[in-house]
Amino acid sequence: MTPLIAHPSPKFGGETDLPGDKSISHRALIFSALAEGTSKVTGLLVSDDVRATEEAVKAFGAHIERDTEGLLITGRDWESPSDPIDCGNSGTSARLLMGAAAGFEGLSARFIGDESLSSRPMGRVMTPLRRMGAVFTGDDTLPIDLVGAKLGGIDYASPVASAQVKSAILLAGLQTDAPVRVVEPHLSRDHTEVMLAQFGVDGAMDEVENGIAISLGDNRKLSATRIDVPGDPSSAAFAWAAGAMIPGASVTTRRVCVNATRTGFVEMLERMGAKVTLSNQTVLSGEPVADVTVAHDRLEPISLSAEEVPALIDEIPILACVAAMADGESVFEGIAELKVKESDRIGATAAGLIANGVTAAPGEDSLRIFGKGKVAGGRIISTRHDHRIAMAFLTLGLAAESAITVDNADPIATSFPDFTAIMRGLGGVITAR
Repeated sequence: MTPLIAHPSPKFGGETDLPGDKSISHRALIFSALAEGTSKVTGLLVSDDVRATEEAVKAFGAHIERDTEGLLITGRDWESPSDPIDCGNSGTSARLLMGAAAGFEGLSARFIGDESLSSRPMGRVMTPLRRMGAVFTGDDTLPIDLVGAKLGGIDYASPVASAQVKSAILLAGLQTDAPVRVVEPHLSRDHTEVMLAQFGVDGAMDEVENGIAISLGDNRKLSATRIDVPGDPSSAAFAWAAGAMIPGASVTTRRVCVNATRTGFVEMLERMGAKVTLSNQTVLSGEPVADVTVAHDRLEPISLSAEEVPALIDEIPILACVAAMADGESVFEGIAELKVKESDRIGATAAGLIANGVTAAPGEDSLRIFGKGKVAGGRIISTRHDHRIAMAFLTLGLAAESAITVDNADPIATSFPDFTAIMRGLGGVITAR
């Protein structure tokens, strides 16, 4: 365990690049490994989670080489791996790989993970994949054994807006000619839909009575292509939050993905009063990107509805920290999904805020934060082995009156290994304990 201390940093600000988007990186590896031909992927995130997916697709039979720009990935029909597929701490790896492998008849694979991942629910993916014909042995948690099968179609109404559930079904659907449709109550991040189009696959999105329907078309053959991965808005969120919270701060993150399903956090900062500017807008491999500048101003409390949650599901812990710096009551509703992340993020976020002098009231599906325009800080918080809890409270420590210590910064490597270096480069004072 590596504790870190974040100290008040009044000189925070500047410009920075961000590592590649984690969600897009996972998908680029999986799609390339399934495609006919050799794809090139540049800007791939280098992290433990993405490395787990890279090792998995190689185990399923894809060939990967590196050149000066990035990865060259030659896809093929997947085969049974000789060893268990170790997904580490990555729920995205486990759920998307299950979907991608499910349609290869006769393939067998065991999926395992670390202690945290092995406590997270997988039934939400296995249920629709079983309906399509895949065979699973195991309970709701890893380890789980999969036997691929000749799949049928599905018209699945997902009870939650989950990009991982949707993506697993669509990936499995690539191996069948039968109709495949997923209906979400609200649109979750749509990187899978964008990437399907980049690889030449037909699809459609329609508004229906019970939500948003995503369907696969007739052409389901993946053709090799080039994918350039933009910067990760979920990583940028910590620099943006510090820019919003610290008086006088202004932060610009270059070439960040601004897909509409991922901009919920920066839109909330703007609604709270921070100054937000987008420049140099363009499109990269189907994804909109821009340079995003966030500057401090007086922050107002916020109300977050269930419909708004999918666009910032990963950023809720850091948004809660920003809300603690506002003057008044902020209310987050429809956030029960946070209870089954790397930790119970509702409980972990509330506990960290309360320890540092903020009044917070966690619920089963909600979180209320009573901000006073400042945070005392000065305490040690438990990250519960959760990378986003660690980064959220280190960021809050840069804006608090006294330093905040996190008990273990090691999990940050799963998603954003450059976090400390980038925040220090912007003027954040983060030291070893």
